[in-house]
Amino acid sequence: MSLHPDIAAFLDLVADSGNPPFHSLSPQQARAAYEASSQMLDEPISNDATSLSITCRDGHRLELRHYQGEQALSPTLLYFHGGGYLLGSLDSHDSLCQSIAQATGYTVLAVDYRLAPEHKFPTAFHDAEDAYCWLLKHGEEMGIDTSRIAVGGDSVGGTLATALCMSARDNGWHLPRCQFLLYPCTSAWQDSESHRRYAQGYLLEADTLQWMFGHYLNSDEERHDWRFAPLEAAEFKNLPPAFIALAEHDPLIDEGIAYVNRLQEANVDTQLTIYPGMVHDFARLGSITPDAANQVRADIAKELQQHLSKHPSPVDA
Repeated sequence: MSLHPDIAAFLDLVADSGNPPFHSLSPQQARAAYEASSQMLDEPISNDATSLSITCRDGHRLELRHYQGEQALSPTLLYFHGGGYLLGSLDSHDSLCQSIAQATGYTVLAVDYRLAPEHKFPTAFHDAEDAYCWLLKHGEEMGIDTSRIAVGGDSVGGTLATALCMSARDNGWHLPRCQFLLYPCTSAWQDSESHRRYAQGYLLEADTLQWMFGHYLNSDEERHDWRFAPLEAAEFKNLPPAFIALAEHDPLIDEGIAYVNRLQEANVDTQLTIYPGMVHDFARLGSITPDAANQVRADIAKELQQHLSKHPSPVDA
């Protein structure tokens, strides 16, 4: 299918704007541009979220944004934003997280993990682990049902979420009930056909993606670490059920499909939905293509309710 007309018009505006690409800017300049654009791309939502901070393994105080669920002992989504490990914030993904909380009635906890280049690999992953372990230990104090936790994220946030599931399994931690991954980065190298086909002009530029990864990684050898590239993992069995949402015109679609195949080969309950006519990051483009953005958010909410609505049986608890 061709690009959705609203997406095509938006990409034309981006091309004609004269704004420099992110990879030509400093990280600080790119962050400012990303945050400014985020306020225009998504519909604003009345935000009644609160902030809290936790202590990481190295003493860093990590901020979380808490979107309160409606239930007394609420299921929870632990959410990791995208932005290539270099961009993104609690504010850039506020509308997305708030809309999920409203649609489900569940608590959402968004994680302000540390960014590159100030904080190199694997700092972001360690922050994700620390946030999850803190939630398991202290969630009930906040009215959270720690037996009903999901993890999710978009782009590299999806990478963090699924790698966290592998870590929880390997460390013997209580597993999340499910994982939802919006167009995740899963491959060590960005050399698939979709990366060549959508290298330029489809919002996520190939040069920008490598610029981000270059700031995050200490060396190319780290590309083969499953915490960066989940497709490099040795074992895919015994992972939580996965809902994976991909965009048809996204350079990441091939590696997303490859990841779905690996999960299904390991008998992990995995649902794939490919959204026609869409590009990377479309879930945050509520002002550009509201129908598609609302649809993927509704699909996420449905999956969360399916996996989190029931209390665990005594055998599962």
